[in-house]
Amino acid sequence: MPSVYIKTFGCQMNDYDSGKMRAQLAADGFTAAEEPGDADLVIVNTCSIREKPEQKLHSFLGTVLPQKKVRPVTVAIAGCVAQMAGKELYRKYPKVDLVFGPDAVHRIREMVEESKVRRVLDVDFFAEDTYPFPTDVDPDSSSVAGFVTIQKGCDNKCTFCIVPSTRGAEVSRPADEVVDEVRRLVDRGVTEITLIGQNVNSYGLKIISQGPGASLQPTFSELLRRVHEVPGLEVLRYTTSHPRDMGDDVVACYRELPKLADHLHLPVQSGSDRVLRRMKRYYTRAHYLDVVARLRAARPSLVLTTDVIVGFPGESDADFDETMTLLETVRFEGSFSFVYSPRPGTPALRLLDEAIPIGVANERLQRFQAVQRRIQLEAHRTLVGATLSVLADGPAAHDEGVVCGRTSGFKTVNFPGSEADRGRWVSVRVGAAYANTLRGERVG
Repeated sequence: MPSVYIKTFGCQMNDYDSGKMRAQLAADGFTAAEEPGDADLVIVNTCSIREKPEQKLHSFLGTVLPQKKVRPVTVAIAGCVAQMAGKELYRKYPKVDLVFGPDAVHRIREMVEESKVRRVLDVDFFAEDTYPFPTDVDPDSSSVAGFVTIQKGCDNKCTFCIVPSTRGAEVSRPADEVVDEVRRLVDRGVTEITLIGQNVNSYGLKIISQGPGASLQPTFSELLRRVHEVPGLEVLRYTTSHPRDMGDDVVACYRELPKLADHLHLPVQSGSDRVLRRMKRYYTRAHYLDVVARLRAARPSLVLTTDVIVGFPGESDADFDETMTLLETVRFEGSFSFVYSPRPGTPALRLLDEAIPIGVANERLQRFQAVQRRIQLEAHRTLVGATLSVLADGPAAHDEGVVCGRTSGFKTVNFPGSEADRGRWVSVRVGAAYANTLRGERVG
């Protein structure tokens, strides 16, 4: 039987797309290969949010393409870098058989067949009202947690972001499809679902054509309530949320939906109003803090994490200090923080005459991350001695006889156990706290 190896760089949307490709290829008999050297089809699914994943793409191709000299193997480049630079990649790598963007994921079987007679390049966007969301479930997923996409693309115009160029205009997936996929995953043993999209709060504003019922699609808060009612679902998460669009109806879900997780990733990007305006984020520091206050009033146990860009063009010392004071005020318990990375075709490129020297930007990032680690460690130390309910993911990667799991608040907890614990909720008394993880012993 033919086999496929998919290497994924990037975000949860890329992981989800890779699962959809595996699911569709399974219909043609493809099984999963453990290594690229064992596969008949190798796909590298790429991310373009920052420059580093692009560099990983070229490095990966450097190890895979030489294999074509000694054995027949089909090589494909997929994802956001393929969408952004598809024609260039098609010319640069004549030995690559397929180059296609995220909108073509549903065509993977057709494209693989076509590549047997000619090279394939597909970086066209589908019309917003006809986009076909793949519905197949990844056959190789054995996790207790699963992702379900509820929209694709983005209509926001953040000046640093390349997503509108690589994933197209925003369009929401019909609610019935979303709920049906959640049910199918739960039937396979998945107990934790994360709904994913570029801006989930705007779900339902633009829906694909579904006839007369299209206008009856629910809002995001209504979708949360529908998914919450799926029997067998135990934890419901979502990402990513835009602070500008966090309405009272979603905040109310944190009071009323017990399965909704004690964790929310709420990207802020900067604590400075001046920088937020230049980023075109369309909210202020005060608005963000108000959203945080309303969320914590609804769910006092809520754990907040965020995204931060350091060294955005024109960021002054005072602007950066505003980000540092926001970190101390909100006390995020985790963050993805990066030095600003110029992306092709984004409006922020017009600001590069005010670029922050890389040494200054790196020093700011180190300061931010040092404070972030301190806050995380302080938060974790308050949990020592507490008994937490932990959903076991499975054996830890490096420790014999140790299981890794997560709390509703997305805290990683390691404790003694075995493969038999996968998918179970285990009571764990925390004995040790570290910046990124907790460690404890089973109770009862």
